[in-house]
Amino acid sequence: MTITERIHQLAVQLTHANASEQSVFHNVPLAPPDAILNLNTLSKADPYPTKINVGVGAYRDEDGKPWVLPVVKKAESVIVNDASLDHEYLPIDGLRKFTDASAKLILGKTSPAIVENRFAGIQTISGSGAVRLGADFLNRFRKATVYVSNPTWGNHHDIFRDAGLPVQTYPYWDPDVRGLAFQAMIDEIQEAPKGSIFVLHPCAHNPTGVDPTADQWRQIADAIRHGEHFPFFDCAYQGFASGDLDRDAAAVRYFVEQGFELLVAQSYSKNMGLYGERTGCLTVVTKTPELALNVRSQMCKLSRASISNPPAFGARIVSMVLNDEQLFTEWKGQLKVMADRIIHMREVLFETLTELKTPGTWNHIVDQIGMFTFTGLNAAQVKVLRDKHHIYMTDNGRISMAGLNSGNIRIFAEAVDDVVRHV
Repeated sequence: MTITERIHQLAVQLTHANASEQSVFHNVPLAPPDAILNLNTLSKADPYPTKINVGVGAYRDEDGKPWVLPVVKKAESVIVNDASLDHEYLPIDGLRKFTDASAKLILGKTSPAIVENRFAGIQTISGSGAVRLGADFLNRFRKATVYVSNPTWGNHHDIFRDAGLPVQTYPYWDPDVRGLAFQAMIDEIQEAPKGSIFVLHPCAHNPTGVDPTADQWRQIADAIRHGEHFPFFDCAYQGFASGDLDRDAAAVRYFVEQGFELLVAQSYSKNMGLYGERTGCLTVVTKTPELALNVRSQMCKLSRASISNPPAFGARIVSMVLNDEQLFTEWKGQLKVMADRIIHMREVLFETLTELKTPGTWNHIVDQIGMFTFTGLNAAQVKVLRDKHHIYMTDNGRISMAGLNSGNIRIFAEAVDDVVRHV
């Protein structure tokens, strides 16, 4: 190497070193991958022919394929061929036919809040966006500690904390009985500081699949009222849990009937399969119509500063399905197809583990409801399932029942039997 070349090499090295030292981003660490979505990456990279992905909460049909609902295809076809539609901005609060129909879907058409016009809806970037908008609103106008269930959907913690609200947990899952820790939950609600915010899953609790009974919901409402707490429902699975839209909305409707003001976040990712369209709604119930208008105006202001205007396509699909009687009927039938398949997978998994005489009790698999089952498997067992059996699931033992089908459920059950016996 000549002296000239060596000088040039040193100059380049020095330039790189100075650039590194002077970077305004030098203190930014590498963030860990998302624990759930990373399972998709790992599964796709695994060449094993009988790998099973039961980690991500997305519906799959009996062949393990994503299912585009026929009613969604119908609505898409009409929209695409409607020459009167354009790509102009929606209003800040979204497509009004969509938000009004969403409110009626969750609250019920005869709800006192609907009849008395004491509600307002804002279109959001699916359920996550609805929770975040609600968190931002509460941080500005009703700042208090937020209580989320232990466990809960992992994103709840980050969303509320990033919005500036302190987050605590209330007991929910009892590992000893593999069911609801109801009395501990009530005790925590009663002991929480007056005016706290409680995030509640109205159906198909994520990740446990354990829902309170109707009587337990009444007691939860009483405890929240006594503590002057504020209920914030996160409803990602209406109709998908039981196959019945009204049954899955019963908790929210009961609270409204009891006179509560509340927020409810809705997502159409699961129940219409619109995962990538990011279609959601945040509905508020207030004491008066005037207050509903005030809240809407402030939520519009917050939304304008974050997403400006919501996307139109998914909202148009949902609006068409919800507002057309024939399409709505078809959708209810297709919802039941999805819910029934998941219920059937629960029954088959329970029966197979029973046939294998897998140690422990597995009744909780059929007692739970919705997309997820909280198996009770520990992190060490989950690791062996992944490394030895090529089965991908979250470390807390949660599985998506939609990832199972008649072709892989015995493979899955035998793998579970193996780790329960030997890990």
